[in-house]
Amino acid sequence: MDELFAAIDALGDDDLAAMFGPQLNERIRVLLAAANKLAAHLAHAVRQGELASAPEHDGLRSMSSWLRGHGHLSPTEAARLVRTGRALEQLPAVAAACAEGTVTAGQAAEIAQVVEPDNAAAAADQGVDLGEVDAALAVVAARTPHRELAGVVAGYLARLDPDGPEPDPTEGRRLHLTRHADGSVSLRGELDAVGGEKLQAALEPYVQTGRSAAEERSRAGQLGDALVQLADNVLAAGSLPLLRRNKSQLLVTIGIADLADPATGPAAAAMGFGAVVSAARARWLACDGEVTRIVMGPDGQPLDYGRATRFFPAHVRRALDVRDGGCVFTGCDAPTWWCDAHHLLEWVNGGASDIDNAALLCERHHTKVHHGFRIERQPDGTWRTWRPDGTEIRTGPPHLLQHAA
Repeated sequence: MDELFAAIDALGDDDLAAMFGPQLNERIRVLLAAANKLAAHLAHAVRQGELASAPEHDGLRSMSSWLRGHGHLSPTEAARLVRTGRALEQLPAVAAACAEGTVTAGQAAEIAQVVEPDNAAAAADQGVDLGEVDAALAVVAARTPHRELAGVVAGYLARLDPDGPEPDPTEGRRLHLTRHADGSVSLRGELDAVGGEKLQAALEPYVQTGRSAAEERSRAGQLGDALVQLADNVLAAGSLPLLRRNKSQLLVTIGIADLADPATGPAAAAMGFGAVVSAARARWLACDGEVTRIVMGPDGQPLDYGRATRFFPAHVRRALDVRDGGCVFTGCDAPTWWCDAHHLLEWVNGGASDIDNAALLCERHHTKVHHGFRIERQPDGTWRTWRPDGTEIRTGPPHLLQHAA
């Protein structure tokens, strides 16, 4: 083991910055093979430790708990490593391919499903030779990407029980929303195959339409935008089930002093589900929303309240859809149904909620305009956009832009 650590430490002496692309590619291939070999040895050692009750020596009952406590693995990683060690004991061909470095730990974990008790029992009942399956999957794993291997394994498992009951798709669906101290939310979940297809089918049009010219956000970022836009459109449609006799909408509560103050005002407004946002964000949300005046007494009890007032009436919004045709920010082609109606002169400063004081902006560019960017409608009906530093955003070939300037 000392020699192993010494060899690994010696790798740090090489100057990777001096290597060319082909050299780096070859080095990565070798390192991947070495990592695969180590993963195979680790899985084998974990299995032997389980058989020898090695965790008991440290006062623990299982290899999973030992790996979590002593190896600092997550519960998922620990459980997968234990399952893989057990599976490789029953899949000699796959184990040999792992030991040779041609099959990854992830691929081995995927194949491990084949010898789970229920699946192994179903194979035995149908006279399936697991030795042949083992040999075939070892070849497939060594020659194909992980995704294709997963498809082969899934197909094999499906054929083990072709006449079984159709699984309930709702049983495996999970969605966890974790709110953080700053109000942001992390999402983690699982969907069945059909549910996943439905979500992808709903999000992909937003991704492919594009939020603006020269989109540089990552795929993950674009999907995040698409999910928020999907929620925005559903809320705006007003077709969701009533929640305690009310339509499901965003709820923001903010004091009049913070609302009128042009400063950013961090942590000034409370959202309906507990998030706290700035006064600037509250003003942004109010641009195309309804506002209800509620006068509170010193004991926190409402003394007076008024009717909800919609800033932009329906007929003004329809006129904006026709006039602007979508987001007016230079370079953006977001359609009207992605857009908010923005007050050019903020309503809190006396700006009217009419078509002459309004512009359609998508979520991203509505945010930009509330943070220093500026838009202006020209006498000929066109829109121009300026950055916070005063330079204008232009599109088109460089020589035409210079001529226009």
